[in-house]
Amino acid sequence: RHPYLGDGIGVNGKGFHGNALQHVNVNGSLYPAKVKSRRLRWDVKPSEMANNTLNPIRAIVDGMKLTPNPEKPMIALSIGDPTVFGNLPTDDAVIQAMKDAIDCQKYNGYAPSVGYLKSRQAVANFYSIPQAPLEAEDVILTSGCSQAIELAINVLCNPGDNILVPCPGFSLYKTLAVSVGIEVKLYNLLPEKSWEIDLQHLESMIDERTSCLIVTNPSNPCGSVFSKEHLQKILKVASKYCVPILADEIYSDMVRCSSPSLACLSSDVPILSCGGLAKRWLVPGWRLGWILIHDRNDIFGSKIRQGLVKLSQRILGACTIVQGALESILNNTPQSFYNNTISFLKSNSEICYNQLSLVPGLNPVMPSGAMYLMVGIDMDHFPDFTNDVDFTERLVTEQSVFCLPASAFEYPNFFRIVVTVPEELMLQACARIREFCQLHNLHAIAGSTYGYFCIKN
Repeated sequence: RHPYLGDGIGVNGKGFHGNALQHVNVNGSLYPAKVKSRRLRWDVKPSEMANNTLNPIRAIVDGMKLTPNPEKPMIALSIGDPTVFGNLPTDDAVIQAMKDAIDCQKYNGYAPSVGYLKSRQAVANFYSIPQAPLEAEDVILTSGCSQAIELAINVLCNPGDNILVPCPGFSLYKTLAVSVGIEVKLYNLLPEKSWEIDLQHLESMIDERTSCLIVTNPSNPCGSVFSKEHLQKILKVASKYCVPILADEIYSDMVRCSSPSLACLSSDVPILSCGGLAKRWLVPGWRLGWILIHDRNDIFGSKIRQGLVKLSQRILGACTIVQGALESILNNTPQSFYNNTISFLKSNSEICYNQLSLVPGLNPVMPSGAMYLMVGIDMDHFPDFTNDVDFTERLVTEQSVFCLPASAFEYPNFFRIVVTVPEELMLQACARIREFCQLHNLHAIAGSTYGYFCIKN
């Protein structure tokens, strides 16, 4: 057997004998070559996985006619990236950690696919608490939180299984699941209860093929933060039906109220908690995420851990430079940096909520965390528009303010606002939204007409 070319090396050194119509087997005897059929024309098609991959946000936004008003500068309140406007830079200590990691030249090569042991231990130390202890072996470093979510879904689910996803919820869950043949079942969140989970509806979704419950806390797109009591009720449902939880906790440190992690409350439910540097440290482009494996009762056991290791080997892990800087980032970023970020988001959220609460036909829901605020549209007030997509499209055309229609989160007649823009732009955007609504609000128009009629008569 040739070490590179395999079996069948013949007398001409190419695996063929003479005119290549005969092969030579290991015993030297001749046997007829297999006649191969061939394509008569090129026919290269995308895979089923590629065809089944669809980001609902792109499906909605790409179909919108987004032509801003040339007389008004564009204000984009649609992008979940805190760095866009440059008003929320990361801390100097974070930058210095990266410079040091580059200058030492120790992190230019490949790392283990699950991450450097030292970096994994740093994450474990940072997030370990007595109620939910962590060791380095409980941490998988990933290329951003998105890859962490992908690995968690893929290690828990087979094609034909189903996962439970919040509605409204982050669109990537569906993108990742459907592309590999996993069914997505949407459970409702309740805006009138600050986006708590409709637990009765959640429970009704569970069946024998349910392999994972995704809980997003704090929420994208809602900005909600669940109380300890509500988290305990969620765990009770998961425990009753023996369904593991994928906890998307990328915004866990962007909160303005007390909210513990699911893992510290769980007595038996195994949890894969996904997080990363992107939001708390305001560096989404650095692509460093992690999975924290919480499995004190050994329900996942060694096989789920081994599965995560195998899946991490599909690519060679997270950026090594960022891994090299990770311990310093976690240990040396001052608390004042986190406090200032949260204070800014709180102030902007209050401005946005207070301004839009005064607009007839709009129903904002005050957030308690993350970077978002959801606004309900009473479509009866706006007969010019058929739905939230139409509403937000015209808002761009007339006022150059872009908010993301919540149809992108499969939750029509709401829109999402990102509250990371500078305060003056937030005020300006709210003023434009108010002007837009006054122009198109049926009740406002009717009132103006009635007033004009009374004056004339």
